Amino acid sequence: MTVWEAIAVVIAGVFAGGINTVVGSGTLVTFPVLLAVGYPPVVANVSNSLGLVPGSLSGAWGYREELKGQGDRIKRLLPASILGGVIGAILLVTLPDKAFTAIVPVLIVIALVLVVIQPWLNRKLSHRRNDNDGGVLLWFGVFAAGIYGGYFGAAQGVLVMGIMGVLVSEHLQRMNALKNVLTAFVNLVAGVMFIFIADVAWLVVLLLAVGSVVGGQIGAKIGRKLPPAVLRGVIVVVGVAAIVQLLTK
Repeated sequence: MTVWEAIAVVIAGVFAGGINTVVGSGTLVTFPVLLAVGYPPVVANVSNSLGLVPGSLSGAWGYREELKGQGDRIKRLLPASILGGVIGAILLVTLPDKAFTAIVPVLIVIALVLVVIQPWLNRKLSHRRNDNDGGVLLWFGVFAAGIYGGYFGAAQGVLVMGIMGVLVSEHLQRMNALKNVLTAFVNLVAGVMFIFIADVAWLVVLLLAVGSVVGGQIGAKIGRKLPPAVLRGVIVVVGVAAIVQLLTK
């Protein structure tokens, strides 16, 4: 890797850290860059997952005010994310690419629809819920998103936000804070597994970590100021971009 390529990876990490904090899909920035500088797809994917973990944690810290009062929710949903991340990581190194990625655009479309209709659905479903914790459906939804994120993290945040938007009666910014924690641990557990079961480009991990930590703080400062309608619009735009890139790659 040349100096200019290293700089490009760091810059991509900054953008990815910011995008992941605000909505998710930072992998759509970093993954193509790693391919462009010559890394094989699987090596790029696993190194990317590990390298973006510090940025996700940085973003979660930036949203710490919105995490207050969500301790029980985190304790209940974190095992679902971790288990899903483990399964997704195993799938990455055991299944052909087409076996899983064929349905990724469909999953993103479903998530975007859920994000768009969330306010209407919340009003319609509010009288059917005795609480706002999402119940078993939320747990399995987060688990499924964890599998997806462990395999290929692009738009994992969009999926999580879509699922929570329908099943949880909560302010969008607080859900975004929770999303940052859950997706961070999916990437962390998948990344740790990749150390033992796949090839990791450690220079890439270091460069992405540095960039994504900076980007995570920038993303938190910007994302926390966005009103729900604007944040929902950002989610839709990023999700559509994810679909276009996945279908045309």
